[in-house]
Amino acid sequence: MQVLLANEYGFCFGVERAVEMVEEAIQAGQTVRALGPLIHNEQEMQRLAHEGVTTISQPVQIGRNETAVIRAHGVTPEVQRELEEKAAKVVDATCPFVTRVQKLAARAAEQDRHVVIVGSPDHPEMIGVKGYAPNHAFVIVDETEVAGLPRLRNPLVVAQTTIKAKTFFDTAEAIRSKTDDNVQIVNTICSATRDRQEAARALAGMVDAFYIIGGRHSSNSVKLLAVCKEQCAKSFLIETEDEINAADLIGVETVGVTAGASTPNWLIEKIVKHLEVLGREQNVGLKP
Repeated sequence: MQVLLANEYGFCFGVERAVEMVEEAIQAGQTVRALGPLIHNEQEMQRLAHEGVTTISQPVQIGRNETAVIRAHGVTPEVQRELEEKAAKVVDATCPFVTRVQKLAARAAEQDRHVVIVGSPDHPEMIGVKGYAPNHAFVIVDETEVAGLPRLRNPLVVAQTTIKAKTFFDTAEAIRSKTDDNVQIVNTICSATRDRQEAARALAGMVDAFYIIGGRHSSNSVKLLAVCKEQCAKSFLIETEDEINAADLIGVETVGVTAGASTPNWLIEKIVKHLEVLGREQNVGLKP
């Protein structure tokens, strides 16, 4: 059995930046509290917890002498102001790709234009972005929800940074039916998301089984699973090596591996080594 890693996988720039900013605050002796899980990976959150990072769910929970961290998903302007009023310091770890979407939405709202954001309404990134255009924005999952939109005024169409490109473009095209004005379509899907999906899709067509390492609450990891299943029916989303069923690998000659943007390298390496051990146990001539 041969274990093959996708060309692009694991921590994206935004997540790596957020983790580094938190670790710098820890090293500076600050009491660090993240507003919501810093990233959607339970194992990495456990590691950070051992270093002293705790999580709060509301700004009111931050102490006057504590450092509040805005995670990579970003927050609404109101939440950011509240944190700045209550905390000793605010570390804004919002991913620059998300900041771009926020600024686009805010600018369109200032121009009295409608903003349609393609993504999950309950996702923290979407909640934050909508907060920059509260009276002008609509969040829809895909093209099936376009019919429920009102007539749109000079609409701007942007995307949650982690959605599938096809979903975004199909939805953006459908939105043209909801306005007599020009539609401004800005592809705000993170390049790391696109790169990981394209690399996973390419590898999934070459292997017998595929493992996506990522949190079940991680939007980009769930999207990677969907992409891989298009090419390889035997695709699985796992968080740890304990979730690998050796029976799924019987007769398998090649295994593909990728990881979501919130999955740390140490966890990826651990799972790859586990797959290699399983291959040796099956005595099928594993190639590292």
